[in-house]
Amino acid sequence: MKPSKKFDNLAQFVFHTRENLGLSVQGLSRKTNLDESIISNIESGLELFLSSTVRQKLAKGLRVSLDEIKLYEKTEDYNFVSKNKIDELRQMILDNMGNKGFVAFCPVCGSKLNTRIAKLYDLEDNLILHPKANCTKCPFQLHS
Repeated sequence: MKPSKKFDNLAQFVFHTRENLGLSVQGLSRKTNLDESIISNIESGLELFLSSTVRQKLAKGLRVSLDEIKLYEKTEDYNFVSKNKIDELRQMILDNMGNKGFVAFCPVCGSKLNTRIAKLYDLEDNLILHPKANCTKCPFQLHS
């Protein structure tokens, strides 16, 4: 049986579920072995798509099912934005990650994108940089 939707978005769901468990962001971070910044980004609405690992750890820490978390994740499909355009955007973010004046624009609506680089490590402890972005006006997100 699929759970019913009680919140408007993933940020509200995670925040209220964490609060109902009496956990701080730091407490949930320790319980899930996720960095506090990941939880903060989810609760502030910056992360709308979760990797399977983050989703699993979060579900366990919040004592909810994976389906409950998936219910609140964004599912918009932007297949009409070409793969080349997405690849160009990713590369542009990586190339300009140290440039404070860098501004990227949404390929869907043309509005300003909030951009950042997620720093992850593989099993051999090699740094992997993942460009991420979300539109300030529409639901477009660039995620890994």
